[in-house]
Amino acid sequence: MQFLFPPEPSARARGVLLLVFVLHALLGGLLGLSVDEAHYLLYAAHPALSYFDHPPLVGWVQIPLVALDAPIAVLRLVPGVCWLLTVWGVHRLTLRLFAGQAMAPQAALAAVSALALAPLLHVLGIGLLPDTLLMALTVALMQQTWTLMQPAATTRVVPWVVMGVLLGLSGLAKYTAVFTAVAIAVCVVGAQGLRVLRLPALWLGLVIAALLITPVLVWNAQNQWISFTYQLAHGKGSVWQLSHVLRFLLTQLLVFGPMLLFAAPGWRSAPTPLRPLVWLFVIPFVIFAYMSGGGTALPHWTAPSWVALAPFAGWGLAFAWRRGMRRVIAGLASLQFLASACLLGLMSSAGWPVIAGSDAAVAPRPNPFADLHGWELAGARAQTLAEQQGLSRVAVQNWTLGSRLGWYARPLPVFVLEEGDSQFKLWAGDLSAGEGALLVDWSHMAYEAPVGAHGFASCTLLESLPVQHWGQPLASFRFYDCRGWSGAAPQPRLTLPPNS
Repeated sequence: MQFLFPPEPSARARGVLLLVFVLHALLGGLLGLSVDEAHYLLYAAHPALSYFDHPPLVGWVQIPLVALDAPIAVLRLVPGVCWLLTVWGVHRLTLRLFAGQAMAPQAALAAVSALALAPLLHVLGIGLLPDTLLMALTVALMQQTWTLMQPAATTRVVPWVVMGVLLGLSGLAKYTAVFTAVAIAVCVVGAQGLRVLRLPALWLGLVIAALLITPVLVWNAQNQWISFTYQLAHGKGSVWQLSHVLRFLLTQLLVFGPMLLFAAPGWRSAPTPLRPLVWLFVIPFVIFAYMSGGGTALPHWTAPSWVALAPFAGWGLAFAWRRGMRRVIAGLASLQFLASACLLGLMSSAGWPVIAGSDAAVAPRPNPFADLHGWELAGARAQTLAEQQGLSRVAVQNWTLGSRLGWYARPLPVFVLEEGDSQFKLWAGDLSAGEGALLVDWSHMAYEAPVGAHGFASCTLLESLPVQHWGQPLASFRFYDCRGWSGAAPQPRLTLPPNS
């Protein structure tokens, strides 16, 4: 262990990064694809200027490996490298921000540790989501923001060009990057004054950013601005409730851990010129917290915000350690280590032993880890059955059931039967009247077979495929030979378990 964790803080940080990166790589080879991962891999399999629900960067970066038909373990090195760049970038950023301070190396190590012990960040380090990319870009944006807050920035062109490139890439990663852009504007204008708006270099950077996001604009113009319409409707949510916000904040504490909360005392004790950088956390986080009141914000959306807060958390932890709070910090670190280990263990075991196996074909127990296993087997079986039955397409009743099948059953096209827009409708369109398809159903989201005026003329159950993991029954897939599509989409009806 002396090799991994030598006494010098920067060397210890490298040891932590190496250890976690290897862990992510190992788990990446063991776990099946999640819903979103498979969806974004299908982006790469269908190159385009943009996509229905997200900008294109999450698909573009995977195109080379997908074109080479790389195995899942190799594909998952992409998020692993993004996580590595993110946390190492925070280490370098912390050293830069607190340069000249005696505790800077300890603060940088503490910032790395706080991120390495944040449970949810491990999920983003294994599975590539837009937020995985935005985390790495946020660190680079924070570095560049600090550069542009310096007086000398007004006389140089290159920093503004770099900022424009980073903003453009962030816009290609996720639409919510606009919140970070607002925070950057607050920091730079606050440091430089309104005179900065007269700099030609600033406008050059903005032009570069705008040019980089033109693929998104062109694609949307060609598709009736469907992405923006969807995102605006999604952002509105339902009736706003304070209880939703409180639940969201509690979830944030659990999934990112209390060590990052040391950013509050860290910010108060940080040198005054650094303090405006906290806007890169505050502005996006407050917006997401407000959105959670309508039920529209997901826990991982704030990951880039917490990454931006990490240097202040590292500084606060270093101060607290020096002032005698070592047992408190060690206790919190131990709890977060256990939480991270439990999360990764449950992902690997499909919930066992906390969630015991059940007769998944009859009444599966709720299991959030079940959908990480069994889909590769189902996809292979779907290909075989479709060929045997002379069917050239797969159908599902909800888009979340289509992502893994779309990937594992390639090249069969996947049709989503429910009404409403989705990326699958853009890829495959709608079934034509009279057509047939291999309908696939999954026990943890089981629907009644859609037979009738709204649906197929007939659906014949071909077989049920049970899935086990570590010897425990986990789920089952049902495959139907459905013929005679009516042309009218059904309203999917979930199959209720007995005694529900």
